Parts: sequence; structure tokens; C-alpha cells
Amino acid sequence: MSFTVIIPARLASTRLPNKPLADLGGKPMVVRVAERARDSGAARVIVATDHADILAACEAHGVEACMTRADHESGSDRIAEVAAKIGLAPDAVVVNLQGDEPLIDPALLAACAARISADVPMATCAHPIVDVADVFNPNVVKVVLDKAGRALYFSRATIPWHRDGFAASREALPPGYAPLRHIGLYAYSNAFLQAYPKLEPAPLERIEALEQLRVLWHGYPIAVHVTASAPPAGVDTPEDLARVRLQFAS
Repeated sequence: MSFTVIIPARLASTRLPNKPLADLGGKPMVVRVAERARDSGAARVIVATDHADILAACEAHGVEACMTRADHESGSDRIAEVAAKIGLAPDAVVVNLQGDEPLIDPALLAACAARISADVPMATCAHPIVDVADVFNPNVVKVVLDKAGRALYFSRATIPWHRDGFAASREALPPGYAPLRHIGLYAYSNAFLQAYPKLEPAPLERIEALEQLRVLWHGYPIAVHVTASAPPAGVDTPEDLARVRLQFAS
């Protein structure tokens, strides 16, 4: 399947200032992310940014970049602007890859894009949870699927709740119980991507603080590609940056 990867990258970051330009083995992080995206087989990789410094860094390393408005509320809004600017067809598939994922598995991008179809305009990814602490951690977002591999619901709560297993103990995962952790990678048909920012926020979205619930609330299906294991963590903190720098120094 042909798809375009668009990487939203803002310079402002509360926990890690100038994060997209952080050096990883001699190249800015956003460039490293774009290189991973290229390895996915994407037809085109574009960085969507609101800052001239990021644009210049991309251009210096041969990475296509596009300036956007500075007032976007989310990354999906930002990539929608770029998809419209470059004239993608309504049925084109767009992958939204965050600019702080320099270790992302390129195959995961292609697998997510492949879940888009005529009747499924949005896709994402998940992996089985193996640590019981993650099951009860509200910062770990869970997803439950139907038999077709589409999302029934996303939640910070423990879903599905293993009634009998957790009644006996919450110290270990019950046998055969494999809840899924949501991975924040998304693909869309361009037609849906353009419509998505115009959808009214949903009550469930506000309660859970999970934007993807807006899609389910309005009746659109989300396909979920399940991968066997968790992808490497992204970069949110100085400690994360130090960990990832070791990967590029070896």
C-alpha cells in the first residue's frame, strides 16, 4: 500500500526544550525520525513544523519539511494542513508519526497504514501488556477490540476487567489474560484526516483525556494492528534523551 508519513514537530516543549533539534549522533532528532520513516517504504516523508529552525535543520539534511500555522491544537490538525497543502487525494493514506520517536520500528508504520480500507478510515497499533503494574496504571492506555480487530473502546482504566482473576489476586496477570496497550501511532485516509479536526469533542474524550475516543463517539471505526511487543519508548524527558543518545553512539 502506498502511504505518506507526516511528522508533526513543534519547537516548544515543557519538559525538554528544543526537543526536535536535540543531537542524536550528529543529526537532529527530527531528522532521525524522518530517516526511520523512510525505511518504512513510505512514498513520501514530510516534517510538519511551525518553526523556521526545524525547517532549516530538515532542509540541511535533505528531509522535506513544510511550514504550518502556529496555532494548531494538536498534531493531527498540523498534519491535516500539510496533507491539504501538498494536494493528497482523498483516498491517500497518511501516517502520523510523532517527532520524538527516533527508534520506531519502520515496519510498524507500514503495518498501521495497511489497516486503512474503504470502510475503515483510521488505524492505530497496540501490543500485549506483560507487566501487571501496567494493567492498573492510568498512564498506560488500554484498548479492547472486536473480532475484526477494530477498537471497541480506549481507556485509562483496566479493560477488560478480569472478574474472577482479579477477585483472587491482583499481584499477577491471570492465566490467558492479555490486555492490550495502545501505541500512539495513527494512520488515516486523507478524506477522514481533513474531516477529523472538525468533529465536535466528545464527552468521553474529556473524561478520559483521550482524543481518539472522539472518533468512536462519532461512529467511525478504528482498526488496530497488534504487534507482539512494545516499541522502544520515545523521548519526553532529559533521561529519555540520554538513553536514546546511547543507541546512536554505539
